[in-house]
Amino acid sequence: MKCPFCSHLESKVVDSRPADEGASIRRRRECLACHKRFTTYETMESLPLMVVKKDGSRQSFDRTKVLAGLIRACEKRPVPYSTLEAMVNEIEQVLQNKMEREVSSAEIGELVMERLKKTDEVAYVRFASVYRQFKDINTFMHELNKLLEDK
Repeated sequence: MKCPFCSHLESKVVDSRPADEGASIRRRRECLACHKRFTTYETMESLPLMVVKKDGSRQSFDRTKVLAGLIRACEKRPVPYSTLEAMVNEIEQVLQNKMEREVSSAEIGELVMERLKKTDEVAYVRFASVYRQFKDINTFMHELNKLLEDK
């Protein structure tokens, strides 16, 4: 590991501990040349995930887009930001575990709706109305009735 102070290429690990709830490892290092200490983080490398949109176009998976959709759906709702981040982490993990490099936007939408339904029903209906592109009040009522039947 290159020292950020003197650019020497060798350092020793002084301390290691889990970080980000076990998603990475935090290491304190000491440069063997200038003896200054610095911190590094080691994370698992994940393969890039491509999203196939409704129109057939492809773009790389962007967790910030999923989070933005959740934030919009949960606006003025009692859902903590940490819960939304955990949902995005869970969705991303499910997609990574499938070991498929391409996933449809519809599949991501369904994963989001599954989690929103358990977390906040109003946010779920908001997200579903945009995601499923409700055309009129009847399709909206149909979704509400399904929600009530599941209770």
